[in-house]
Amino acid sequence: MLRSVLFSHRRSDVIKSLLFVFRLVVAWFLALLFAALLITNSAPFRHHDTGGMAVLLVALTLLLVITSAVSHMRRVRLIAEHMDTDTLGNRQRRRVEVPFEADETFDLLDAAIRELPRTEDIESARDSLQIRAKVERPLPYGRSPLGRLDPSTWFGHLRNQIYATVTPGDGASSVTLICEPEAAAWSDWFRVDEGTNLENAEAITRAISRRIAEKRRDEASRAKQSESEKERTVARLNLLHAQVEPHFLYNTLASAQYLARTDPPRADQMLGHLIHYLRHSLPLTEDALSTLGDELERTRAYLEIMKLRMGQRLALQIDVPDDLRPISLPPMMLQTLVENAIKHGLEPKPGGGTVWILARRDDGAVAVTVADDGVGFSTATAGTGIGLKNVRERLRLIYGTDASLSVVSNAPEGVASTITVPARVADNGRTEASP
Repeated sequence: MLRSVLFSHRRSDVIKSLLFVFRLVVAWFLALLFAALLITNSAPFRHHDTGGMAVLLVALTLLLVITSAVSHMRRVRLIAEHMDTDTLGNRQRRRVEVPFEADETFDLLDAAIRELPRTEDIESARDSLQIRAKVERPLPYGRSPLGRLDPSTWFGHLRNQIYATVTPGDGASSVTLICEPEAAAWSDWFRVDEGTNLENAEAITRAISRRIAEKRRDEASRAKQSESEKERTVARLNLLHAQVEPHFLYNTLASAQYLARTDPPRADQMLGHLIHYLRHSLPLTEDALSTLGDELERTRAYLEIMKLRMGQRLALQIDVPDDLRPISLPPMMLQTLVENAIKHGLEPKPGGGTVWILARRDDGAVAVTVADDGVGFSTATAGTGIGLKNVRERLRLIYGTDASLSVVSNAPEGVASTITVPARVADNGRTEASP
């Protein structure tokens, strides 16, 4: 079966080759016959016997034409690996679909044509998405030893030319490419281009395909790099988050264990607040954004637990408008500021104090402030700074330069820490739980 198919293709190639040569021979024969008739009937040659010489010249010319045609066919077969009407022709047309916008495709096409060897006289019109260029035609086998006697040189050594247009589409575009001799179509009946236009068309098509593949590889590489960066960012966020939460849970459970032996009702209250706290904590994945409302409820539960530990030494004031509660906020960030205010501001103060939680909208941002009237900045109460460092790092990883943390003195005493984040409503599907 395979042998039959190969034989059929080979026979088809032979038939097309014979027809191609036959067309050229007929065209040259008719042209030479007409020229011979004109010459023999002209006055200088009317009384001379020039028939034999004319037949000899016609035969030699046709032999050279056949030789040139065979050379052309052999080179076409080497380039295209097959022969048909399209590949044997001097004029080549290609249509290439490109998955880019028209402007990007135009740049790609322009670069591909400019890289073609022997290209000259390039006219590039971006507005009309057209490119024209002339290409010096190479001599694949060198100059003919017959010189001007070779029929293929009787019309002069022509150049090839390229005409390319880009057609815009919906998110994509297409390239129409025409490679042809710098001569009218009638010249195709008398001379061949030795496959040079086929070579140009294939070269430009390959260049376009190569550039598309390179861009796809670059996009895949950037996507992979972006995914890796995202994974590293999530891992770092998880690590930072892990550094914040556990110690509070351990301390609370230890306190509840102690109260269960000494004051069971207060232990029951503490466990109730812990359950409320966890209810606002566990549904979140480590890398998801919470909302200001959820973080406020979590922090309120935390403060209720701290009240049981500190008693009357801890007071709380909250001023957060309801319309700001759906704003996105990284989890545990508000609680970290509150923990700092209690640990470094109120617990060292003999009489304790108050924690204020305020939120205000500022153009396209939201500022959340945690303030206290504790001991303020002092060497004795200064911590390691890990909590605030984690807050800054998480803000940078999530928002880049669109968010910030500022820590200043709170006159007349205490510290005020303010987180400023973009005013974006949470879109992670979470709904704010009721207090």
